[in-house]
Amino acid sequence: MENQRTELSALGEFGLIRRIQSQAVPHNPETIRGIGDDAAVIGHADGQQVLLSTDMLLEGVHFDLSYTPLPHLGYKAVAVNVSDIAAMYGIPKQIVVGLAVSNRFSVEAIDALYTGIRAACDDYKVDLVGGDTTSSRAGLVISVSVIGLCEPEKVVYRNTAKPTDILCVTGDLGGAYVGLQVLEREKQVFMQDPDMQPELTGKEYILQRQLRPSARMDIIHELRELGVVPTAMIDLSDGLASDVLHIARQSGVGVALFEDKLPIDSMTYQTAVEMNIDPVTCALNGGEDYELLFTIRQADFEKVKNHADISFIGYIQEASAGEFLVTKNGNRVSLQAQGWTHF
Repeated sequence: MENQRTELSALGEFGLIRRIQSQAVPHNPETIRGIGDDAAVIGHADGQQVLLSTDMLLEGVHFDLSYTPLPHLGYKAVAVNVSDIAAMYGIPKQIVVGLAVSNRFSVEAIDALYTGIRAACDDYKVDLVGGDTTSSRAGLVISVSVIGLCEPEKVVYRNTAKPTDILCVTGDLGGAYVGLQVLEREKQVFMQDPDMQPELTGKEYILQRQLRPSARMDIIHELRELGVVPTAMIDLSDGLASDVLHIARQSGVGVALFEDKLPIDSMTYQTAVEMNIDPVTCALNGGEDYELLFTIRQADFEKVKNHADISFIGYIQEASAGEFLVTKNGNRVSLQAQGWTHF
């Protein structure tokens, strides 16, 4: 009998995660939540629970150094991890950084990368407490792990949304994707004619959304001050449609999302139109916005209804009612996850 070979593409990222999850049996009672959320949750002696998450960024897959400044990359590597702690309603405390570099990188280049890492540590008040460095035969690899803390009764998961909950999102959507399209376009122009100057003037906001995103710890601190604990939450890394479906399916509920409620920045909208890309598609499927998508009880709406940076984009319904987008002309379209595909 021949050895069976299954391609990774047959499972996809989430299928692979589910496969690993099904085989990962915890041995310790301190492991409260393992694989399947933004961060693992581990019991802690002083009454708080430890949140643990990790992300890896690979050159040529997650970033292109032809247009990514190293300080920005260092900042982003930390921010995307802090965002996972925010998505659990936690407070980040420490990070460790793993680095694989080839000999094409100088000491000064690594200094530039760590300038960004330190800036993010300052912004999010986290401590760089260790890591690992090794050589790479093909480009730069950055792996960051983050530890956070949260009170046991306040940890927010993806699988706890309830029918009638209001669906909320912070900030605006699609900017990181459109910024990436601009950078890729200018790279192609430069490769054809190195004397051409890139046309980036006026695009600073969407370029920052791609190159140096922010984790929304500001919103977590504000929600805590307001006494609002979301019923479910996730950070927007894969795209709004994909991440909405994570919440809906893990919670066993349906969802209605309204196209005319999606927050899209004017620069994102105009640039997408200029490039013949549908701005709504960018908002739904672009990914890498690192905003927070969360649900709240109707009773908490009054506390946040006037918040300038929170949009109310839909509601949770019974699973039997389905998962759909209500278009501007009132049509109901089945929600499809078309965000980032890893394999």
